[in-house]
Amino acid sequence: MTVLAFDTATPATVVGVLRADGTLVERRDDPAPRERPHHTDRLLGLADEALRAAGMAFADVARIGVGVGPGSFTGLRIGVSTARGLAQGLDVQLVGVSSLAALAGGARGHSHVLAVLDARRGEAFVAAYEDGVERLAPRVARPEELPALAARHDGQAWVAVGDGALRFSEELERGGATVPAPDDPAHRIGAAAVCELASRAPDLGRDAVVPDYLRVPDAEITRRARTT
Repeated sequence: MTVLAFDTATPATVVGVLRADGTLVERRDDPAPRERPHHTDRLLGLADEALRAAGMAFADVARIGVGVGPGSFTGLRIGVSTARGLAQGLDVQLVGVSSLAALAGGARGHSHVLAVLDARRGEAFVAAYEDGVERLAPRVARPEELPALAARHDGQAWVAVGDGALRFSEELERGGATVPAPDDPAHRIGAAAVCELASRAPDLGRDAVVPDYLRVPDAEITRRARTT
């Protein structure tokens, strides 16, 4: 089964093609610091590039996987709506995967992983995984909550990865977690993990694939403020 999977929960646009023989092709766009994400402009083009590099076309895809977050509200909307449109047009399976689980899956060689994404508003999206099994469900955490979440589990120290781990490294390390160097690829969501999760995710139907925002979007907060 050929899987096309992508994630737009962070500023990066990450696309992967996993062939039936297990080979993987990745294409990605990583904006420079303070540069706006290019999800809208690059997502479909990167998908086409990845498929061509794999010697395939959209018609060869049997399943589409998409990171459903948590993460950027705009990025998630773009990713999920594109995935739904492609799946419907190609009449193929569509599955959603946790962006935090995908981030943790890229921390190869580590059994206890805290996946931490910068949630803006001075907060973080956090989840914990032990040998790939979720031990702490995705949640929104304030900086002062992070040391307790980073405390050792069963005597093992957590390795914290993601742009949120870099932003809140002081709080996480205070709790006992290890944060890899900023240039470590473990801090980026990779296509291999997204594709792997998508290949074994249960097919619950296209309508079940929706963004997992974890909190109210900024636009909704603004709308509520105007009506109160």
